[in-house]
Amino acid sequence: MGDQIELVAGCYEQIVFGYRVSPGDEEWTIEPNFTHHAHTASLTAVSSSDQFIATGSKDETIQLYDMSKKTEHGALLHHDGTISCLEFYGTSHLLSGGQDGLICVWSTKKWECLKSIKAHKGHVTSLSVHPSGKLALSVGTDKTLRTWNLIEGRSAFIKNIKRNAEIVLWSPDGEQYAVVVNDQVDIYVLKSATIIGTIAFTKRISCLKFLKNTLLAVGGDDESVRIFDVTSQKCVCEFELSCHQNRSIKAIESFMKDDGCVLVTASNDGFIKLWKLNLENLETPSLLGQVNTTARLTCLSIWKRGEAKETIADQSAQPETSKAVVEPSKPAKGKRVRLPGEVVILEESSSTKQGKKKKKQKVQ
Repeated sequence: MGDQIELVAGCYEQIVFGYRVSPGDEEWTIEPNFTHHAHTASLTAVSSSDQFIATGSKDETIQLYDMSKKTEHGALLHHDGTISCLEFYGTSHLLSGGQDGLICVWSTKKWECLKSIKAHKGHVTSLSVHPSGKLALSVGTDKTLRTWNLIEGRSAFIKNIKRNAEIVLWSPDGEQYAVVVNDQVDIYVLKSATIIGTIAFTKRISCLKFLKNTLLAVGGDDESVRIFDVTSQKCVCEFELSCHQNRSIKAIESFMKDDGCVLVTASNDGFIKLWKLNLENLETPSLLGQVNTTARLTCLSIWKRGEAKETIADQSAQPETSKAVVEPSKPAKGKRVRLPGEVVILEESSSTKQGKKKKKQKVQ
């Protein structure tokens, strides 16, 4: 059997769509595999690991799906407000950010909340984990860009950026990162945390994806996807999605197949499209296949079975929480289910004794 590839999309209509992708010689087929109505409000984020899919919503919950069994796996109910961003790191951890200003680090082994960080004074709008798993970046409505030490669970650096940023994203090698503010992308270099270039877009940007360290695909409230050279900040490829009117691109993803790049786009006209792209000789991509979900799409992820990454930290060094965070079902309508108000984290002892002790910390 070849690689299993599935497209998972969320929409305003509270539905999660799953589509199985079957490569062909010229045209690829995209077949419906599942639909699920687990949320009670529109979906805002989706992320995938080798086994699980996580979806976030305005209903304040994170729903989990086991892709190997195609079954529900429970719900995480820690955030108080809209789930704004989700990102798996390999098979070991899930990070979530929300309207409540929290970033939570979850262990996928028992779905325990290892860290709950008050990250921003306003909303967390986006987060991105460094390829090493040791750092994360986040941006929020408090007009700050923050760097987090995931090993110690603390802030490592705070940068004021004067305007609210909507997206932050590491490059594949972790040497650079991109920050989106309305209709422009600022490229930062890790060593100095300074801007080395700015990409100007024509309209508001809603999604971007590093195709490789030097190429960045950008989409938004426009008719086109543009691919930029990160070094020169020049547009090296541009193509229109379709002839539909009044659409915006909500998500861009990509994966490698047979030494070629497959670009996946989702727009609010309901279409998910696959494009064949040669990263070494950039020309107008060819359309491999498309599907009309008939829904207003908001987010997209690619589930592709593969090798696991290293964990964020050695599991033996990680703390165990005293409370489980997986709920078997979502809360009843009109009721608010909250986790216990305390989590246990490891901190350095303030006494003269050697070693560490457990200390209870209130979650704001």
